Amino acid sequence: MKIRVGIVGGTGYTGAELVRILSRHPNVSVDVITARQFANSRFSDIFPSMVTIFDSKCESFELDSFCQRVDIAFVALPHKVSMEFVPNIIRNGLKVIDLSADFRFRDVTRYESVYHPHSAPELIQQSVYGLSEIYREQIKSSMLIGNPGCYPTSVLLPLIPLLKEKQIHSAGIIVDSKSGVSGAGRSPSLKTLFGEVNDNFKAYQVTGHRHRPEMEEQLSIAHGNPVRITFVPHLLPVNRGILTTIYASAQEGTTYDSLKKCMAKYYSGCPFVRVLPQQHLPALSYVRGTNLCDIWFTLEPELNRVIIISAIDNLVKGAAGQAVQNMNIMMGLSETTGLETTPSCV
Repeated sequence: MKIRVGIVGGTGYTGAELVRILSRHPNVSVDVITARQFANSRFSDIFPSMVTIFDSKCESFELDSFCQRVDIAFVALPHKVSMEFVPNIIRNGLKVIDLSADFRFRDVTRYESVYHPHSAPELIQQSVYGLSEIYREQIKSSMLIGNPGCYPTSVLLPLIPLLKEKQIHSAGIIVDSKSGVSGAGRSPSLKTLFGEVNDNFKAYQVTGHRHRPEMEEQLSIAHGNPVRITFVPHLLPVNRGILTTIYASAQEGTTYDSLKKCMAKYYSGCPFVRVLPQQHLPALSYVRGTNLCDIWFTLEPELNRVIIISAIDNLVKGAAGQAVQNMNIMMGLSETTGLETTPSCV
């Protein structure tokens, strides 16, 4: 019997990516898609690329009907809106994977400092941060997953092993990230107009990006002490993908081989994390449309500096793909099920 899936908010970029992935998942049937704006519209009329692949109609959200028809819910709603839906779905006994920031934080005050007052703080302690490779065991038994942000996924996967194993100093970490415009969501805005983005490249929210507290909380948990980072995001004139470059000071005794052993310890056997050899630098085209995270690193001994580069598809490993990976873990399936896409060669 297939797992019955419901998607709340299925017509944003993340929701649409969930439909794309789950429509080919061998153990899943997508039984409900809710979308207030597009209720009664066929999904393939909203996204014509899905014609003949997924033609079901979107509908308005009705709690009782929704909960009776699905086994697990993906909630792909904006921050603050999500927390209005998740508690009631949980009370009806369903497992929930939330793709907003509403259930990513362990410290509710940290969340409220960059988002909004939280209306369901009692669920914060129940939620598991859904960084699949790091919290796999906790995810297996959880009822509620706070799916990580896209920038944090590109930063945390390379940094957590190095901080845990004391390969780098926690002070002075600099993160330089570049994202495609789909990271801003599907709602129209001036900053993502073609004329603003095309043939252009710029930094934004240099001192106040709301993903930084999420990253700092997880890095502090990994290190065992408070960690602060400098995080500078940039907007690339491309549709999708994140390329992150991280600079950190090496601990005494750190070598390239010790860095390599550290990464191997955490990610050997992890099908979606590729630790690249020196001759292959990460690139967005190598991960586009996949659930992969490519990680490359080097050591500058004369400067005592570790340089790390990572690449992900922000809509897949940075959102919908990781959410499906978490669902697979929660439901006792192989992590790779439905996610075995091979990167394009061009």
